[in-house]
Amino acid sequence: MTTAADHIAVAVRVGGILDGLGIRHTIGGSIAASFAGEPRSTIDIDFVAALSHQFVNALVAALHPDFYVAEEALRRAIDTLGTANLIHQESQIKVDLFVAGGTPLDEQQLARRQRVDIGPGETIYIHPPEDILLQKLRWYRMGNEASDRQWRDILGIIRTQGDRLDRAYLAANAPVIEVAALLNRALEDADAGS
Repeated sequence: MTTAADHIAVAVRVGGILDGLGIRHTIGGSIAASFAGEPRSTIDIDFVAALSHQFVNALVAALHPDFYVAEEALRRAIDTLGTANLIHQESQIKVDLFVAGGTPLDEQQLARRQRVDIGPGETIYIHPPEDILLQKLRWYRMGNEASDRQWRDILGIIRTQGDRLDRAYLAANAPVIEVAALLNRALEDADAGS
């Protein structure tokens, strides 16, 4: 059984490798949602990274032997602006590496990422609350609006952040990923439940 601390330790390790290679990245998914909203357990770690073929050999070498990574899967993810998986050998924690460019907001997320100090000399970069909220809305929509867990994350972010959320940023960017109506519904639901 892995713990939240294990997930953070793996995130710090992968982030450190990406930093060392000069690859811009940010963490989304449940980890970013937990920082922005209500903490919860997670199965994997989601990174968005500005990967290109020039980094593949060095990245595979830097991850080895602590992580299982298929070089061909990384190259395919870069070609398709898709996802490749890394597996931390010791803990079996899965890291989903999303190649930036797969969604219209990836570049903004990288530019807006927030640095979080985890401990002495340990940092991670995460999506700011508005960006993880938009991503969660997108995933909820892609899952046919059926995931209670995603919806709880969405409402948790809105309720926790409250007036700190940049509503103008949300209103401007929700239509870009076709979640404007869903954002309005979430804002109404969160306000009704406050």
